Formats: sequence, C-alpha cells, structure tokens
Amino acid sequence: MKKITFTLMACTLFSAAIYAQTPDIKIGAKAGVNFSNFSGGEADTKMKTGFHVGGLVEIFINEKFSIQPELLYSSQGAKLKTQTMEIIEAANKLNAKVDLKMTLDYINVPIMAKYYVAEGFSVQAGPQIGILVKAETVLKTTASINGINVPLPAEYNETEDSKDDVKPIDFGLNFGVGYELPMGIFVDARYNLGLSKLPEDKNDDKSKNAVFQFSVGYKF
Repeated sequence: MKKITFTLMACTLFSAAIYAQTPDIKIGAKAGVNFSNFSGGEADTKMKTGFHVGGLVEIFINEKFSIQPELLYSSQGAKLKTQTMEIIEAANKLNAKVDLKMTLDYINVPIMAKYYVAEGFSVQAGPQIGILVKAETVLKTTASINGINVPLPAEYNETEDSKDDVKPIDFGLNFGVGYELPMGIFVDARYNLGLSKLPEDKNDDKSKNAVFQFSVGYKF
C-alpha cells in the first residue's frame, strides 16, 4: 500500500517538475470541505462532514480544454442516524441514544477533464481512484434517567479500527464546476459518485461512497 502511495506521489511531483517552466502548465494546491455519505446500502445513514487537501497540475491542451490530475488526502464516511434504545444497567432501565460514525480516509487521485465555457469558468468530469489509508468506526452512547446523564461502561463508547472490513481500493467518477480568478485563486464544487462497493466481504451490502466537495485553491 505504501509503495502504491509513494508511486502516485512521485508521478505527480515528476510531472510538476517537467512542466514547471512551460506556459501551458499550472501547478496549484487546494483544500476544502467534504459532505460525505454512503449510497446504495441498506443502512439508514446521514451526511458526515470531513475535509480534503492536496495538490494539482493543470495541463492545457488548448485555450478551452485541459487535463488536471490531482493528489488529495480526503476524509470521508457517513453517520448512522441516531437510534434510541433501552439499556438494563445497574438494575435500572435507561433511555439511551446511540450514534455511530464511520470515517474513511483516502488518498484520492482524480484525473479531471476541464472545458472552459467562459473566461475563468469551467465544467469538469473525470475518473478517480482512491487508496484507503484509514477506516474507523466510532460508537457513542448517551443514557439518562429523568433527564440526568448516566455514565456507561466502555463498551458503549468505543473506537474500532475497521480497515479490514473495507476494500482498500475505491473507484469513482467526479463531476463539477469551477471558477478561477486572473490572480490564480480558484473555487471548485464537485460530486464524487462511488462505483466500488465498500465492504470487503461479499455480502448483500452495496454501500458506495457519495461525496460533495467544495474547494478553494491557488494556481501558480
């Protein structure tokens, strides 16, 4: 996994070094917020807020069309909608709320085709491959009696490494729009449609990544 990651980083940096002095090449960095969820699965999930950060190289084919490979660290995942339950603990019946959050961190490599429909304004689309670097499930349970919070044993509030349960490679398609100012500052809005099923085992869960991204960056 580390070899794959280092290879992708090396390719991006090598491309940047080759074209750094070429007028038709721009090098930049970007960061922003993710609103991620799972699609296609049976679980009742809701959006989770995360982030992304990384670099890019925009290679112009002509004045209207360019190819833009990127290398991004992206924190994604989803939350399970809050559940209510009853817990029998210390001879008491407790009303409890259960929150479950799954965080999936990837190194994503999107390759975007960009078409400039007007000065500075582009529409974008392209494939993406993601390499899973972290998968974590966080369980948080709060219980109360007559409105008073009651402490619970550790098994009701724990963090579990879930990396073995999730496929290490994720494929997707990106669609988006962007606007760049003459000074090099730009903003992007993008949707990532996951194509790969997330669970490692071959069960009936067809959950896939679904991520809205909003970015701000700068190109040299």
